[in-house]
Amino acid sequence: MKGYNPTVSELPEPYASSLPPLLALAFAEDLPDITGNAIFSVETQAKARIIAKKDGVLAGVPAAAFSFRFVDPRCQVVIRLGDGSPVTAGQTILEVWGPTRALLAAERTALNFLMRLSGIATLTSKFVFRLAGTGCRLLDTRKTTPGFRRLEKHAVRCGGGSNHRMGLFDAAMIKDTHIAACGSITQAVARVREVWGTEIPLIVECGSLEQVDEALACHVSHVLLDNMDLPTLRQAVARAKGKAVLEASGGITLENVREIALAGVDFVSVGAITHSAPALDCSMEVGP
Repeated sequence: MKGYNPTVSELPEPYASSLPPLLALAFAEDLPDITGNAIFSVETQAKARIIAKKDGVLAGVPAAAFSFRFVDPRCQVVIRLGDGSPVTAGQTILEVWGPTRALLAAERTALNFLMRLSGIATLTSKFVFRLAGTGCRLLDTRKTTPGFRRLEKHAVRCGGGSNHRMGLFDAAMIKDTHIAACGSITQAVARVREVWGTEIPLIVECGSLEQVDEALACHVSHVLLDNMDLPTLRQAVARAKGKAVLEASGGITLENVREIALAGVDFVSVGAITHSAPALDCSMEVGP
């Protein structure tokens, strides 16, 4: 079998830039493996495979694969199912062989990356399925694990979702806290435009119909409708549709996302797909 042997620079993005420092931190808090080093000599070799124990959508497969080579570059990996692939319980995701010490030392870190990111892809895919045919798209948020943002947003894409802001730097988003500190939407919008003009996207969060009207009076092109109940959301859409891009956020679940989308918004943003996604259960089996 031909192994998976990339150098760091040959890893696909976002893995090439995000993975090395994260793996260094992960293994710094986990190694040395006093159990494996006591039982196995440096010459002992083994084979293993990582399998899914639940159905889902995969993300983080290159991270899991490279974890073994990060510990020992003599490890060889064959990827059977890649990022974005559906997986069913019992399917093999990847196979690995090499020094037994390295396989066992890397096992938990490899699984942590794979299970976390696949959990995000899987939950995202469930929301995307509920939105099918509505014309509404699913967006992620900045509610990500510190240091893992690019990987977690990649996992959202693997599940069929779309990335929103990568950080505070790629759009001006006026939130309730900005409005409270500044005094009004009108003042906050004026100050942002004074500094940035039309160079960057401008989003205004509105929690009431009055705030929607104020944002529209400022000719804001993207309005976030925050934590509105369905009747209020429908009224907001009636007032703003065609005048601004509309995004619903707050309190959105698998149970209500379709009804919210059918109210007429262009996007729904859901923090839960990154901050509350349950891990996709996977395990490593050692053997022939």
